Amino acid sequence: MAPPVLLVIAHGSRDPRHAATVHALTGRVRAQRPGLRVETAFLEFNAPSVPRVLERLAAEGAAEVVALPLLLTRAFHAKTDIPSVLREARARLPRLHIRQGDVLGPSPLLNATLGRRLREAGVRPGDLPRTGLVLASAGSSDPEAIAVIAEIARELRHTGWCAVRPAFASASLPRTEDAVRALRAAGVERVAVAPYVIAPGRLPDRIAAGAEAAGADVLADVLGPAPELARLLLDRYDEARVPVGASLSA
Repeated sequence: MAPPVLLVIAHGSRDPRHAATVHALTGRVRAQRPGLRVETAFLEFNAPSVPRVLERLAAEGAAEVVALPLLLTRAFHAKTDIPSVLREARARLPRLHIRQGDVLGPSPLLNATLGRRLREAGVRPGDLPRTGLVLASAGSSDPEAIAVIAEIARELRHTGWCAVRPAFASASLPRTEDAVRALRAAGVERVAVAPYVIAPGRLPDRIAAGAEAAGADVLADVLGPAPELARLLLDRYDEARVPVGASLSA
């Protein structure tokens, strides 16, 4: 039997860089696991939509799909939007078995991707004891999602940074510029900003603008199509397709 199709569900954006980054990431997933069918769909703004891709897969005779939210935390889109879209699809396409996988974060592989982007931006291991880090996420009104970002910041504090503060581009406080200024006021010599977002768009641009306005020394790139992120998608796919207590070889 063919393995389940991996359907990566991204939010979508009017910014063309967003879709380009998502497609680059799914291309890396295909390269890491040849033979696995990987499809991409978007909740809004971009095509193809989730219903359209699922309808096409059903028409082509696919038996099973693992739908993975391309999201870092369990907030509204993961808890409400995507389950609703998938429920409607199951009702219309009863012969297509659709499983929803978990969100990507938190994960050591995401932390590794953050480290990659910070190194690319010029941060070296010897810089950490005198550098404060702003972990800048998109933001959410969901307390669970905010708590996850705060916990990741606490974990990163134990990896050598002299201080780590979370920041948010929307819905929550502090903003990136406020977190940068707070670190400066605390006497931190250098400040780096790491966007905890997958693809470019309006909110990542807001993070970058805040970092620049507050005079951050380093601004890392978004997570993007990093190999660690592609590996994480495959890990979540494997977790979703194997029942609890079973193994891939069973």
